[in-house]
Amino acid sequence: MADASMIPPSLAKQVETAFERRKLMSIGILAAILAYLIYAAISFDVMGVASRARMDNAKNLLSDFWSYKVSVVRDNRSGAITAAIDGDQRYAFAPDWVKTTGDVTTVDLGGGNVVTYDAQGARYVIPGYGTVDIVAKDGKLSFTAPGATPDWISASDSRISVSTSVGRFIYTKSKVETQRFFPGWELFFFTFDSPFYGKSFGELTALALWEPRIDPDQSNYAHMQHDFLTNSMWHHGDVLWALFETLLMAFLGTFTAALIALPLSFLAAKNMMPFAPLRFGIRRVFDFIRGLDALIWTLILVRAFGPGPMTGALAIMMTDTGLFGKTFSEALENIDEKQVEGIRSTGANSVQRARFGVIPQIMPILMSQVLYNLESNTRSATVIGAIVGGGIGLLLTQAIGTQKDWEDVAYYLILIIAMVIIMDWLSGLIRHKLIKG
Repeated sequence: MADASMIPPSLAKQVETAFERRKLMSIGILAAILAYLIYAAISFDVMGVASRARMDNAKNLLSDFWSYKVSVVRDNRSGAITAAIDGDQRYAFAPDWVKTTGDVTTVDLGGGNVVTYDAQGARYVIPGYGTVDIVAKDGKLSFTAPGATPDWISASDSRISVSTSVGRFIYTKSKVETQRFFPGWELFFFTFDSPFYGKSFGELTALALWEPRIDPDQSNYAHMQHDFLTNSMWHHGDVLWALFETLLMAFLGTFTAALIALPLSFLAAKNMMPFAPLRFGIRRVFDFIRGLDALIWTLILVRAFGPGPMTGALAIMMTDTGLFGKTFSEALENIDEKQVEGIRSTGANSVQRARFGVIPQIMPILMSQVLYNLESNTRSATVIGAIVGGGIGLLLTQAIGTQKDWEDVAYYLILIIAMVIIMDWLSGLIRHKLIKG
């Protein structure tokens, strides 16, 4: 090993300079990244967003995902009292924790939380805080609290709301409403009008397999299936059809793009198309088509063809045609020419050489790319469906827009995630079979 003293001074100087330059460059890169992050935090008002965050609303949102509410409403004009699941009068019933005597209605929310409606207004007894008293006078609401108003109470002349861990209370000029939450998704399988409502899994199994028919015209199993799919609260039949539309958009868009891109990719591959101007033109067309995201194509095509699932499929087709054209042509340029020469030696024409010498080589790669994009487009079709008015994406945006049926939002999100997982599993299985032969 050479002694360090034998290294020429000029070379040592060069090495030190190179290390110093790299050190300064590393520091400069880190400083640039830090400066960009500070700029982004200021531009996007990160601190402002954090200060405006309402964790109580987030908590209520999460609780709404896995629970349902029973709304006890008094019409302040007529004095009528109703109790219904999610406030839908089709599912009205008489809970045992609501008592009405004359003009006084008592709603027991549990844990000492009691709401009372009377002719003068309403009162909410909150353990650990006191009694909130509301009286309507001269078209305005008078609010009285035992102490300082906490952030979980919102009060104005026209609307007063109280949100506690056991429920919510809302008083307006037209009505007073108390919401009590229960875990689960009530009426998910059968509604009140179904003869199967309230029955256990064992009772339903017995009815489906050996019990006498409830309806002489159809089996109990067919009756159950009908009542489940036509559930007027959860609309399972419409949801399943929306999932089918979403998958159909992704399937039609992806495979139509593959069928269009495959012959065009031969014109864009150097080893297949010797005429350079045509090859250049086809490649630029692919760049233009895939340069616009599927959402942009969706907005354009909606103006041209109107809303509908087919418009969503066309938007996916446009983007994937450019993507497949590029990837297919690159796969063609990397084939083994010896196999093609062997087919040519038999006197085969160009179509036969492509069919027996080229396609078998690239087919596993092509199908792998198509299946991967099909899996990706299944997710994209959800967002596209919200724009074109079709599929599960439309139902999801409608549920979010109501700002009250958050259990429906959770239901749709679970179905979307399950659909993507299944598509991922199926496409992975098929890709494995193709690659492994």
